[in-house]
Amino acid sequence: MSRARKHRDRGQVAIEYIGFLPILLLVALAAVQLGLIAYTAQQAGTAARTGARSASLEGPYEADCRAAVSSWLADGTSCPASFGADEVTVTATVQIPSLVPGWDFDPAVKTATMPLDH
Repeated sequence: MSRARKHRDRGQVAIEYIGFLPILLLVALAAVQLGLIAYTAQQAGTAARTGARSASLEGPYEADCRAAVSSWLADGTSCPASFGADEVTVTATVQIPSLVPGWDFDPAVKTATMPLDH
């Protein structure tokens, strides 16, 4: 193989790599976004359980629910409660942040029920 041909092949590999790089970055970004979705769902579950526990003890369940969520997710969090005769149910809704503008997701919603402490 001649020297000139080897040099041209190296340039071709670089061009192919540059063409593949955006696809690779998109796959990596999607993987990170999936991890963020799973983390947000876990945080919503923790917030619902904490809020239900606090509401069952007649505590400040809305504040406790928000405090159970990471501070950067707390702004998009709501925790309404519904009280029954013997139990309380808290539904935590946490907005899923998007890494890419235009990728919008439904919020993570988790519910927890605890018996009332009479």
